[in-house]
Amino acid sequence: MTTTPNGVTVPLAEWVAGLRLADIPEPTRTRAKHLLLDGVACGLVGAQLPWSRVAADAVLALEGTGDAVVLGTGRTTSAPAAVLLNSTFIQGFELDDFHPLAPLHSNSLVLPVLLATVGTGADALTAAVAGFEVGPRVGLALHGAEMLSRGWHSGPVFGTHTAAMAAGKLRGLDSRGLEDALGMAGTQSGGLMAAQYEAMSKRMQHGFAARNGFYAAGLAAAGYTGIKQVFDRPYGGFLAVFGEGHDPDASQIVAGLGRQWHTDVIMVKSYAAQGGLHGTIQAVLELRAEHDIDPAAVEHIEIRVGHAVYHHGWWKPQRPLTSIGAQMNLGYAAVVALLDGAVMPQQFTEDRLDAEDVWALLDRVDVQLDESIEGGAPQERFATELTITLADGAVRHRRIEQPHGGPADPVTNDELVGKYRALVGPLVPPARLAAIEKTVLRLDELTDLGELAELLAPPVARVLD
Repeated sequence: MTTTPNGVTVPLAEWVAGLRLADIPEPTRTRAKHLLLDGVACGLVGAQLPWSRVAADAVLALEGTGDAVVLGTGRTTSAPAAVLLNSTFIQGFELDDFHPLAPLHSNSLVLPVLLATVGTGADALTAAVAGFEVGPRVGLALHGAEMLSRGWHSGPVFGTHTAAMAAGKLRGLDSRGLEDALGMAGTQSGGLMAAQYEAMSKRMQHGFAARNGFYAAGLAAAGYTGIKQVFDRPYGGFLAVFGEGHDPDASQIVAGLGRQWHTDVIMVKSYAAQGGLHGTIQAVLELRAEHDIDPAAVEHIEIRVGHAVYHHGWWKPQRPLTSIGAQMNLGYAAVVALLDGAVMPQQFTEDRLDAEDVWALLDRVDVQLDESIEGGAPQERFATELTITLADGAVRHRRIEQPHGGPADPVTNDELVGKYRALVGPLVPPARLAAIEKTVLRLDELTDLGELAELLAPPVARVLD
């Protein structure tokens, strides 16, 4: 039994405790497996990036060896350290999923804790959906993208609960244990968005949340108690503190549980950039394809966006620009999309980040905060208005209300498999590529989740070098 049925914390814990795979609609189960495949792809791409290798060396020097797999490296360490690193790899190149209304990167919080916890594939899939469902609801209680506007790295703020519920569910915690895990997760939440400008640590901040949620579930499983009613306490509670002065809405935490599935809303990225930039990238690519725009003839590029995208995605870039800064910056994304027709790993090499054609065009970019976008319907607050003015006076304009991948135009499961093959195909032998895909998409048939971990463990090729 949990402490009290009042508020939202206990009902949430009870729902997670009672969730069965059969309760989840078949399309949602299928989508969850495809989302996990996307997380695997992102993790294997991220495993051998230069900053990921720095992270792995540093963490293993602190933690030492163990029996938990570090994706794509052939190395092992303690379970919490593996969770930290595997999450960091999944977040390593801004290719991973995100929720459009309550921004967090769910796979970087869910997949690492599953791989570090013993269980069957069916139990792991149920736990994954529990994590996919909990995180966005906690985020929406804090008004979602408003957290980004305020300077919080929103995903690590409500990502601890995501990881704790995925790990706790797979451990078989009852509702009382899950309530303890939520309480311990909430007291470890945090993350500053200033990491986006140049810090390698931006890649690791979801990793901290994943590790903290994993610890919360493990402590609760051992009988260590956490804050009760963590979302409901008026003094020192999660919503009271993180939502101070911003009128948090606790009802969002349990809204639609078991009826409306956030798993189906999670966006899959088509470009290697933060999600708020995807409207700009899509607009540029569409105009480029339609009008064969000569970048040398571009006089001015105006980008108009709402609050969260503006605050998270715009500052006047200066040399030297790091890859993480470039992947967060509206101007850089627009320019390389126009010049190269792509925003993928190749656009973030050291040479491309310092290329003269990029910087010449960046001087012609102007980004404006558009209050009409911010005041629009919730599903349109990530809209983008892009206008390209050419030297001869011609104007090319495009409005993207939701980029491809959003709820109105989701990346299909077939497209998602194509993304996996395109990203991972160059990194592993064909037989391993096919075996990983088959194993993830038949996750609920596995008797031991360790089968997947073994496939993901060996080293992969390097993406950038």
